[in-house]
Amino acid sequence: MPFRFADPQADALPLHLVESATLADWLATQPETVSAWVEANGFTGAIGEALILPGEAGKPSAALAGYGTAKARRRSRFALAAAAPRLGARTYRIASGLPPEAAAEEALGWLLAAYRFTRYAGSEAPAPALIAPEGVDAARIEILAEAEALTRDLVNTPASDMGPQELEEAARALATEFGAGIEVTSGAALEENFPMIHAVGRASPRAPRLIDLRWGSEGPAITLVGKGVCFDTGGLNIKPGSSMGLMKKDMGGAANVLGLARAIMALGLKMRLRVLIPAVENAVSGDAFRPQDILTSRKGLTVEINNTDAEGRLVLADALALADEETPELIVSMATLTGAARVAVGPDLAPFYTDDEPLAAALSLAGTDAADPLWRMPFWEPYEAKIEPGIADLDNAPAGGMAGSITAALFLRRFVTETPRYVHFDIYAWNPAPAPARPKGGVGQGPRAILGALSQVFEL
Repeated sequence: MPFRFADPQADALPLHLVESATLADWLATQPETVSAWVEANGFTGAIGEALILPGEAGKPSAALAGYGTAKARRRSRFALAAAAPRLGARTYRIASGLPPEAAAEEALGWLLAAYRFTRYAGSEAPAPALIAPEGVDAARIEILAEAEALTRDLVNTPASDMGPQELEEAARALATEFGAGIEVTSGAALEENFPMIHAVGRASPRAPRLIDLRWGSEGPAITLVGKGVCFDTGGLNIKPGSSMGLMKKDMGGAANVLGLARAIMALGLKMRLRVLIPAVENAVSGDAFRPQDILTSRKGLTVEINNTDAEGRLVLADALALADEETPELIVSMATLTGAARVAVGPDLAPFYTDDEPLAAALSLAGTDAADPLWRMPFWEPYEAKIEPGIADLDNAPAGGMAGSITAALFLRRFVTETPRYVHFDIYAWNPAPAPARPKGGVGQGPRAILGALSQVFEL
Protein backbone atom coordinates (compact mmCIF):
# COMPACT_ATOMS: atom_id res chain seq x y z
CA MET A 1 0.00 0.00 0.00
CA PRO A 2 1.21 3.54 -0.58
CA PHE A 3 2.13 5.38 2.61
CA ARG A 4 0.69 8.82 1.99
CA PHE A 5 -0.74 11.71 3.93
CA ALA A 6 -4.22 12.92 3.07
CA ASP A 7 -4.85 15.82 0.71
CA PRO A 8 -4.47 19.04 2.75
CA GLN A 9 -7.77 20.25 1.30
CA ALA A 10 -9.67 17.11 2.32
CA ASP A 11 -12.63 17.30 4.65
CA ALA A 12 -11.05 16.29 7.95
CA LEU A 13 -12.10 15.80 11.55
CA PRO A 14 -10.15 17.86 14.11
CA LEU A 15 -7.93 15.67 16.28
CA HIS A 16 -6.81 16.85 19.71
CA LEU A 17 -3.86 15.19 21.44
CA VAL A 18 -4.50 15.36 25.18
CA GLU A 19 -2.03 14.55 27.92
CA SER A 20 -3.23 12.85 31.07
CA ALA A 21 -2.07 15.73 33.26
CA THR A 22 -3.79 18.39 31.19
CA LEU A 23 -7.07 16.60 30.48
CA ALA A 24 -8.93 18.47 33.22
CA ASP A 25 -7.68 21.80 31.91
CA TRP A 26 -8.74 20.88 28.38
CA LEU A 27 -12.19 19.79 29.52
CA ALA A 28 -12.63 23.07 31.37
CA THR A 29 -12.53 24.87 28.02
CA GLN A 30 -15.19 22.65 26.46
CA PRO A 31 -19.00 22.68 26.61
CA GLU A 32 -20.55 20.65 29.42
CA THR A 33 -21.86 18.12 26.92
CA VAL A 34 -18.32 17.36 25.77
CA SER A 35 -17.03 17.06 29.33
CA ALA A 36 -19.85 14.73 30.23
CA TRP A 37 -19.23 12.57 27.16
CA VAL A 38 -15.52 12.29 27.84
CA GLU A 39 -16.05 11.40 31.49
CA ALA A 40 -18.83 8.92 30.68
CA ASN A 41 -16.52 7.10 28.25
CA GLY A 42 -13.72 6.85 30.77
CA PHE A 43 -11.19 8.71 28.61
CA THR A 44 -8.11 9.51 30.74
CA GLY A 45 -5.59 10.71 28.16
CA ALA A 46 -3.44 7.59 28.44
CA ILE A 47 -1.37 6.59 25.41
CA GLY A 48 -3.47 4.44 23.09
CA GLU A 49 -6.83 5.86 24.10
CA ALA A 50 -9.05 7.39 21.42
CA LEU A 51 -12.51 8.91 21.52
CA ILE A 52 -14.84 10.39 18.89
CA LEU A 53 -16.79 13.42 20.13
CA PRO A 54 -20.42 13.66 18.97
CA GLY A 55 -21.76 16.78 17.33
CA GLU A 56 -25.03 17.91 15.89
CA ALA A 57 -27.42 15.34 14.43
CA GLY A 58 -25.21 12.55 15.74
CA LYS A 59 -22.31 13.41 13.45
CA PRO A 60 -18.77 13.42 14.88
CA SER A 61 -17.43 16.87 15.69
CA ALA A 62 -13.86 16.05 16.71
CA ALA A 63 -11.68 13.30 18.11
CA LEU A 64 -9.33 12.86 21.05
CA ALA A 65 -6.11 10.85 21.20
CA GLY A 66 -4.43 10.13 24.49
CA TYR A 67 -0.91 11.51 24.69
CA GLY A 68 -0.06 10.09 28.11
CA THR A 69 2.72 11.61 30.15
CA ALA A 70 6.25 12.66 29.29
CA LYS A 71 7.54 9.63 31.21
CA ALA A 72 5.24 7.26 29.32
CA ARG A 73 6.36 8.73 25.98
CA ARG A 74 10.01 8.25 26.93
CA ARG A 75 9.27 4.59 27.56
CA SER A 76 7.81 4.11 24.11
CA ARG A 77 7.80 5.60 20.63
CA PHE A 78 5.10 6.85 18.29
CA ALA A 79 2.50 7.68 20.96
CA LEU A 80 -0.01 9.01 18.44
CA ALA A 81 0.24 5.79 16.41
CA ALA A 82 -1.07 3.88 19.44
CA ALA A 83 -4.40 5.68 19.08
CA ALA A 84 -4.65 5.60 15.28
CA PRO A 85 -6.16 2.07 14.94
CA ARG A 86 -8.96 3.06 17.34
CA LEU A 87 -10.00 6.17 15.43
CA GLY A 88 -11.74 4.54 12.48
CA ALA A 89 -11.18 5.03 8.76
CA ARG A 90 -11.72 8.79 8.62
CA THR A 91 -9.44 11.66 7.67
CA TYR A 92 -8.01 13.76 10.50
CA ARG A 93 -6.04 16.96 10.96
CA ILE A 94 -4.15 17.80 14.12
CA ALA A 95 -6.01 20.57 15.92
CA SER A 96 -4.06 20.84 19.17
CA GLY A 97 -1.67 19.16 21.58
CA LEU A 98 1.13 18.05 19.25
CA PRO A 99 4.50 19.52 20.29
CA PRO A 100 6.28 20.91 17.19
CA GLU A 101 9.47 19.04 18.07
CA ALA A 102 7.53 15.73 18.04
CA ALA A 103 5.51 16.37 14.87
CA ALA A 104 7.79 14.52 12.43
CA GLU A 105 8.11 11.45 14.66
CA GLU A 106 4.37 11.22 15.30
CA ALA A 107 3.54 11.76 11.63
CA LEU A 108 5.89 8.94 10.63
CA GLY A 109 4.42 6.71 13.30
CA TRP A 110 0.92 7.36 11.95
CA LEU A 111 1.94 6.18 8.48
CA LEU A 112 3.79 3.13 9.80
CA ALA A 113 0.78 2.14 11.91
CA ALA A 114 -0.99 1.29 8.65
CA TYR A 115 1.61 -1.37 7.72
CA ARG A 116 0.28 -4.91 7.25
CA PHE A 117 2.06 -7.97 5.90
CA THR A 118 -0.70 -9.57 3.85
CA ARG A 119 1.16 -11.66 1.26
CA TYR A 120 -0.20 -14.95 2.57
CA ALA A 121 -3.33 -14.12 4.54
CA GLY A 122 -5.62 -11.27 5.43
CA SER A 123 -6.09 -7.99 3.66
CA GLU A 124 -5.23 -4.37 4.17
CA ALA A 125 -7.69 -3.00 6.70
CA PRO A 126 -9.14 0.47 6.15
CA ALA A 127 -6.88 2.88 8.00
CA PRO A 128 -7.41 6.42 9.22
CA ALA A 129 -5.79 9.11 7.11
CA LEU A 130 -3.94 12.15 8.41
CA ILE A 131 -3.26 15.53 6.88
CA ALA A 132 0.45 16.13 7.45
CA PRO A 133 1.02 18.32 10.51
CA GLU A 134 2.22 21.85 9.88
CA GLY A 135 5.97 22.29 9.68
CA VAL A 136 6.94 18.73 8.72
CA ASP A 137 8.55 17.59 5.48
CA ALA A 138 5.65 15.41 4.37
CA ALA A 139 7.36 14.08 1.24
CA ARG A 140 10.43 12.98 3.21
CA ILE A 141 8.32 11.24 5.84
CA GLU A 142 6.38 9.36 3.15
CA ILE A 143 9.67 8.19 1.63
CA LEU A 144 10.92 7.00 5.04
CA ALA A 145 7.70 5.07 5.60
CA GLU A 146 7.92 3.35 2.21
CA ALA A 147 11.57 2.45 2.83
CA GLU A 148 10.66 0.94 6.18
CA ALA A 149 7.81 -1.02 4.59
CA LEU A 150 10.24 -2.51 2.05
CA THR A 151 12.55 -3.66 4.83
CA ARG A 152 9.67 -5.17 6.78
CA ASP A 153 8.29 -7.00 3.75
CA LEU A 154 11.67 -8.52 2.91
CA VAL A 155 12.30 -9.74 6.45
CA ASN A 156 8.76 -11.04 6.93
CA THR A 157 8.82 -13.15 3.78
CA PRO A 158 9.71 -16.78 4.62
CA ALA A 159 12.84 -18.32 3.19
CA SER A 160 10.76 -20.50 0.87
CA ASP A 161 10.02 -17.31 -1.08
CA MET A 162 13.06 -15.22 -0.10
CA GLY A 163 16.20 -17.08 -1.08
CA PRO A 164 19.30 -15.62 -2.73
CA GLN A 165 17.54 -15.44 -6.12
CA GLU A 166 14.52 -13.60 -4.69
CA LEU A 167 16.76 -11.20 -2.78
CA GLU A 168 18.55 -10.47 -6.04
CA GLU A 169 15.17 -9.84 -7.69
CA ALA A 170 14.26 -7.35 -4.96
CA ALA A 171 17.53 -5.50 -5.55
CA ARG A 172 16.96 -5.54 -9.32
CA ALA A 173 13.45 -4.13 -8.87
CA LEU A 174 14.90 -1.29 -6.80
CA ALA A 175 17.60 -0.65 -9.40
CA THR A 176 15.01 -0.53 -12.19
CA GLU A 177 12.78 1.86 -10.25
CA PHE A 178 15.56 4.37 -9.64
CA GLY A 179 17.78 3.86 -12.67
CA ALA A 180 20.63 2.24 -10.77
CA GLY A 181 23.17 -0.17 -12.24
CA ILE A 182 23.42 -3.70 -10.92
CA GLU A 183 25.80 -6.63 -11.39
CA VAL A 184 25.55 -10.07 -9.83
CA THR A 185 28.23 -12.74 -9.46
CA SER A 186 26.79 -16.15 -8.59
CA GLY A 187 27.52 -19.82 -8.12
CA ALA A 188 30.89 -21.20 -9.16
CA ALA A 189 31.92 -17.78 -10.48
CA LEU A 190 32.34 -16.69 -6.83
CA GLU A 191 34.98 -19.27 -6.00
CA GLU A 192 38.04 -17.39 -7.23
CA ASN A 193 37.30 -13.81 -6.12
CA PHE A 194 34.81 -14.29 -3.27
CA PRO A 195 35.90 -17.62 -1.80
CA MET A 196 34.23 -17.26 1.60
CA ILE A 197 30.86 -16.29 0.12
CA HIS A 198 31.16 -19.36 -2.10
CA ALA A 199 32.19 -21.64 0.78
CA VAL A 200 29.26 -20.63 2.98
CA GLY A 201 26.67 -20.89 0.21
CA ARG A 202 27.86 -23.90 -1.77
CA ALA A 203 25.96 -26.51 0.27
CA SER A 204 22.59 -25.15 -0.81
CA PRO A 205 20.99 -25.89 -4.19
CA ARG A 206 20.05 -22.18 -4.19
CA ALA A 207 23.22 -20.64 -5.60
CA PRO A 208 25.03 -18.02 -3.52
CA ARG A 209 25.69 -14.64 -5.08
CA LEU A 210 27.15 -11.19 -4.57
CA ILE A 211 24.78 -8.38 -5.51
CA ASP A 212 26.45 -5.10 -6.47
CA LEU A 213 24.19 -2.05 -7.02
CA ARG A 214 25.44 1.43 -7.92
CA TRP A 215 23.59 4.76 -8.12
CA GLY A 216 24.59 8.40 -8.39
CA SER A 217 27.46 10.19 -10.10
CA GLU A 218 28.43 13.01 -7.73
CA GLY A 219 29.02 13.60 -4.06
CA PRO A 220 30.70 11.42 -1.45
CA ALA A 221 31.17 7.74 -2.18
CA ILE A 222 29.26 5.68 0.40
CA THR A 223 29.05 1.90 0.34
CA LEU A 224 26.43 -0.10 2.22
CA VAL A 225 27.11 -3.78 2.90
CA GLY A 226 24.26 -5.97 4.15
CA LYS A 227 24.35 -9.56 5.35
CA GLY A 228 22.01 -11.58 3.15
CA VAL A 229 21.90 -15.01 4.77
CA CYS A 230 18.43 -15.94 3.59
CA PHE A 231 18.22 -18.89 5.96
CA ASP A 232 20.72 -20.09 8.52
CA THR A 233 20.56 -23.71 9.65
CA GLY A 234 23.90 -23.23 11.37
CA GLY A 235 25.52 -25.49 8.80
CA LEU A 236 27.22 -28.63 10.15
CA ASN A 237 27.18 -26.98 13.59
CA ILE A 238 23.43 -27.15 13.20
CA LYS A 239 21.20 -24.97 15.35
CA PRO A 240 18.58 -26.47 17.65
CA GLY A 241 15.03 -26.04 16.43
CA SER A 242 14.32 -23.29 18.95
CA SER A 243 17.17 -21.21 17.53
CA MET A 244 16.29 -21.90 13.91
CA GLY A 245 12.72 -20.62 14.16
CA LEU A 246 13.51 -17.00 13.28
CA MET A 247 16.29 -17.61 10.81
CA LYS A 248 14.28 -16.29 7.87
CA LYS A 249 15.28 -12.89 9.31
CA ASP A 250 19.02 -13.58 8.99
CA MET A 251 18.99 -11.46 5.85
CA GLY A 252 17.82 -8.50 7.94
CA GLY A 253 21.05 -6.63 7.26
CA ALA A 254 20.41 -6.86 3.51
CA ALA A 255 16.79 -5.80 4.02
CA ASN A 256 17.89 -2.78 6.02
CA VAL A 257 20.48 -1.60 3.50
CA LEU A 258 17.96 -2.02 0.67
CA GLY A 259 15.43 0.06 2.61
CA LEU A 260 18.11 2.66 3.30
CA ALA A 261 19.14 2.66 -0.37
CA ARG A 262 15.52 3.19 -1.40
CA ALA A 263 15.29 6.23 0.88
CA ILE A 264 18.59 7.67 -0.39
CA MET A 265 17.58 7.31 -4.03
CA ALA A 266 14.00 8.51 -3.53
CA LEU A 267 15.28 11.58 -1.67
CA GLY A 268 17.72 12.25 -4.50
CA LEU A 269 20.69 12.71 -2.16
CA LYS A 270 23.89 13.69 -3.91
CA MET A 271 26.17 10.76 -3.31
CA ARG A 272 27.81 7.92 -5.13
CA LEU A 273 25.97 5.02 -3.57
CA ARG A 274 27.08 1.41 -3.73
CA VAL A 275 25.19 -1.49 -2.16
CA LEU A 276 26.87 -4.87 -1.71
CA ILE A 277 24.86 -7.88 -0.54
CA PRO A 278 26.39 -11.34 -0.17
CA ALA A 279 23.26 -13.50 -0.50
CA VAL A 280 23.54 -17.13 0.61
CA GLU A 281 21.74 -19.94 2.36
CA ASN A 282 23.76 -21.68 5.06
CA ALA A 283 22.61 -25.24 4.47
CA VAL A 284 23.68 -28.77 5.36
CA SER A 285 24.89 -31.18 2.70
CA GLY A 286 27.92 -33.24 1.78
CA ASP A 287 29.44 -30.12 0.24
CA ALA A 288 29.06 -27.95 3.35
CA PHE A 289 32.12 -26.24 4.75
CA ARG A 290 33.36 -27.86 7.95
CA PRO A 291 34.65 -27.00 11.41
CA GLN A 292 38.44 -26.75 11.33
CA ASP A 293 38.50 -25.84 7.65
CA ILE A 294 40.76 -22.90 6.87
CA LEU A 295 39.42 -20.51 4.25
CA THR A 296 41.39 -17.88 2.37
CA SER A 297 39.42 -14.68 2.02
CA ARG A 298 39.33 -12.22 -0.87
CA LYS A 299 41.67 -9.99 1.13
CA GLY A 300 44.17 -12.83 1.50
CA LEU A 301 43.63 -13.29 5.24
CA THR A 302 43.14 -16.90 6.30
CA VAL A 303 40.26 -17.85 8.58
CA GLU A 304 40.00 -20.94 10.76
CA ILE A 305 36.41 -22.18 10.98
CA ASN A 306 35.63 -23.08 14.57
CA ASN A 307 31.86 -22.88 14.13
CA THR A 308 29.95 -23.02 10.86
CA ASP A 309 27.15 -21.08 12.58
CA ALA A 310 29.38 -17.98 12.59
CA GLU A 311 28.97 -17.66 8.83
CA GLY A 312 27.66 -14.11 8.55
CA ARG A 313 31.03 -12.54 9.24
CA LEU A 314 32.59 -14.73 6.55
CA VAL A 315 30.33 -13.56 3.73
CA LEU A 316 30.50 -9.97 4.97
CA ALA A 317 34.29 -10.12 5.04
CA ASP A 318 34.59 -10.79 1.30
CA ALA A 319 32.07 -8.06 0.52
CA LEU A 320 33.83 -5.60 2.84
CA ALA A 321 37.19 -6.39 1.20
CA LEU A 322 35.67 -5.56 -2.19
CA ALA A 323 34.15 -2.33 -0.84
CA ASP A 324 37.45 -1.31 0.73
CA GLU A 325 39.34 -1.66 -2.55
CA GLU A 326 37.60 1.49 -3.86
CA THR A 327 38.32 3.46 -0.66
CA PRO A 328 34.94 5.21 -0.45
CA GLU A 329 34.48 7.97 2.10
CA LEU A 330 32.38 5.64 4.27
CA ILE A 331 31.52 1.96 4.51
CA VAL A 332 28.46 0.90 6.51
CA SER A 333 27.84 -2.76 7.29
CA MET A 334 24.55 -4.02 8.71
CA ALA A 335 23.98 -7.57 9.91
CA THR A 336 21.92 -9.74 12.21
CA LEU A 337 25.28 -10.97 13.37
CA THR A 338 25.35 -12.10 17.01
CA GLY A 339 23.07 -13.22 19.80
CA ALA A 340 25.54 -11.50 22.11
CA ALA A 341 24.28 -8.13 20.90
CA ARG A 342 20.75 -9.05 21.97
CA VAL A 343 21.97 -10.13 25.39
CA ALA A 344 23.76 -6.80 25.73
CA VAL A 345 21.07 -4.35 24.56
CA GLY A 346 17.90 -6.33 23.81
CA PRO A 347 15.78 -6.16 20.64
CA ASP A 348 15.02 -2.41 20.54
CA LEU A 349 18.51 -0.95 20.43
CA ALA A 350 20.84 -1.26 17.45
CA PRO A 351 24.45 -1.38 18.65
CA PHE A 352 27.04 0.16 16.36
CA TYR A 353 30.82 0.24 16.20
CA THR A 354 33.06 2.93 14.76
CA ASP A 355 36.43 4.54 15.47
CA ASP A 356 35.28 7.86 14.00
CA GLU A 357 34.23 10.19 16.83
CA PRO A 358 32.33 12.78 14.73
CA LEU A 359 30.44 10.01 12.97
CA ALA A 360 29.60 8.31 16.28
CA ALA A 361 28.28 11.57 17.73
CA ALA A 362 26.22 12.27 14.60
CA LEU A 363 24.72 8.78 14.65
CA SER A 364 23.75 8.96 18.32
CA LEU A 365 22.10 12.36 17.87
CA ALA A 366 20.34 11.35 14.66
CA GLY A 367 19.06 8.16 16.25
CA THR A 368 17.35 10.18 18.97
CA ASP A 369 15.95 12.72 16.53
CA ALA A 370 14.60 10.04 14.17
CA ALA A 371 13.12 7.71 16.81
CA ASP A 372 15.62 5.11 15.61
CA PRO A 373 17.57 4.34 18.80
CA LEU A 374 21.22 3.28 18.70
CA TRP A 375 23.87 2.44 21.25
CA ARG A 376 27.60 2.74 20.63
CA MET A 377 29.78 -0.27 21.42
CA PRO A 378 33.59 -0.37 21.50
CA PHE A 379 36.14 -1.75 19.08
CA TRP A 380 37.99 -2.97 22.19
CA GLU A 381 41.51 -3.66 20.97
CA PRO A 382 42.62 -5.80 23.94
CA TYR A 383 40.21 -8.42 22.58
CA GLU A 384 42.02 -8.62 19.23
CA ALA A 385 43.98 -11.60 20.52
CA LYS A 386 40.73 -13.54 20.89
CA ILE A 387 40.26 -13.67 17.12
CA GLU A 388 43.84 -14.80 16.38
CA PRO A 389 43.99 -18.62 16.59
CA GLY A 390 47.62 -19.02 15.60
CA ILE A 391 46.99 -21.67 12.96
CA ALA A 392 45.41 -19.01 10.70
CA ASP A 393 45.20 -15.23 10.64
CA LEU A 394 41.70 -15.16 12.11
CA ASP A 395 39.24 -17.30 14.06
CA ASN A 396 35.60 -17.01 13.04
CA ALA A 397 34.25 -18.14 16.45
CA PRO A 398 36.63 -17.58 19.35
CA ALA A 399 36.12 -19.74 22.41
CA GLY A 400 35.06 -18.42 25.78
CA GLY A 401 31.56 -17.17 25.08
CA MET A 402 32.27 -13.58 26.12
CA ALA A 403 32.19 -10.30 24.17
CA GLY A 404 30.77 -12.05 21.13
CA SER A 405 29.45 -8.93 19.45
CA ILE A 406 32.72 -7.06 20.00
CA THR A 407 34.92 -9.87 18.67
CA ALA A 408 32.67 -10.19 15.61
CA ALA A 409 33.00 -6.46 14.96
CA LEU A 410 36.78 -6.66 15.39
CA PHE A 411 36.82 -9.53 12.87
CA LEU A 412 34.99 -7.41 10.29
CA ARG A 413 37.23 -4.40 10.88
CA ARG A 414 40.23 -6.46 9.75
CA PHE A 415 38.79 -6.32 6.20
CA VAL A 416 38.43 -2.51 6.09
CA THR A 417 41.95 -1.13 6.06
CA GLU A 418 41.96 1.64 3.44
CA THR A 419 38.61 3.41 3.90
CA PRO A 420 38.76 6.39 6.28
CA ARG A 421 35.39 5.81 7.93
CA TYR A 422 33.75 2.50 8.81
CA VAL A 423 30.70 1.76 10.94
CA HIS A 424 29.20 -1.64 11.70
CA PHE A 425 25.66 -2.29 12.98
CA ASP A 426 24.85 -5.55 14.78
CA ILE A 427 21.05 -5.41 14.47
CA TYR A 428 18.13 -7.69 15.35
CA ALA A 429 15.75 -6.62 12.53
CA TRP A 430 12.78 -8.13 14.37
CA ASN A 431 10.15 -6.76 16.72
CA PRO A 432 9.26 -9.63 19.10
CA ALA A 433 6.04 -8.06 20.43
CA PRO A 434 3.63 -5.56 18.87
CA ALA A 435 4.15 -1.91 19.72
CA PRO A 436 2.76 1.36 18.31
CA ALA A 437 3.68 1.60 14.60
CA ARG A 438 5.78 -1.56 14.96
CA PRO A 439 3.81 -4.80 14.63
CA LYS A 440 5.43 -8.08 15.54
CA GLY A 441 7.82 -9.06 12.75
CA GLY A 442 10.51 -7.55 10.59
CA VAL A 443 11.63 -4.02 11.37
CA GLY A 444 14.18 -1.47 10.27
CA GLN A 445 16.94 -0.60 12.73
CA GLY A 446 19.39 2.15 11.93
CA PRO A 447 18.49 3.47 8.47
CA ARG A 448 16.79 6.69 9.66
CA ALA A 449 19.67 7.39 12.03
CA ILE A 450 22.19 6.74 9.27
CA LEU A 451 20.34 9.13 6.94
CA GLY A 452 20.42 11.86 9.55
CA ALA A 453 24.10 11.30 10.27
CA LEU A 454 25.01 11.31 6.57
CA SER A 455 23.31 14.66 6.16
CA GLN A 456 25.32 16.07 9.04
CA VAL A 457 28.73 14.53 8.37
CA PHE A 458 28.71 15.01 4.58
CA GLU A 459 26.42 18.06 4.46
CA LEU A 460 24.05 16.41 2.00
